[in-house]
Amino acid sequence: MAEWAQNAAANPAAGTTPSAESTHCDLLSALAGKHACRDRAVAQKTRRVVQTSLGVMQDQQAGRRRSRALALAALLLALLALGPFVWRVTDDLIGGEHLADIATQTSLWICILCPATLAAVIVAGWARSKQ
Repeated sequence: MAEWAQNAAANPAAGTTPSAESTHCDLLSALAGKHACRDRAVAQKTRRVVQTSLGVMQDQQAGRRRSRALALAALLLALLALGPFVWRVTDDLIGGEHLADIATQTSLWICILCPATLAAVIVAGWARSKQ
């Protein structure tokens, strides 16, 4: 095959242009394996780039998982912390007590403001991560 590449370079076909000759010669020399070192270097460089990109993608995925886990943990803690207040407000309202009672009002305000604050923090974190 190497002889064929040399013969093609020495005796170009009639009617071919110089750029077609060089393309033809390059193709034949590539098939003969004359540029194996250059091909190996390109393959190694490509492999390094792909491995680096894979590492970056895995780091990003781990960050998303961590953020999701923290948001879920915060939501669970908020539900556990608000449980007694929700129970108190429900018990007071079902029991027929007045909303003017200070304990009922405090519990009601806690049940309204804490989830709203938590939702605002989660939305702010989500918006920050999107930027």
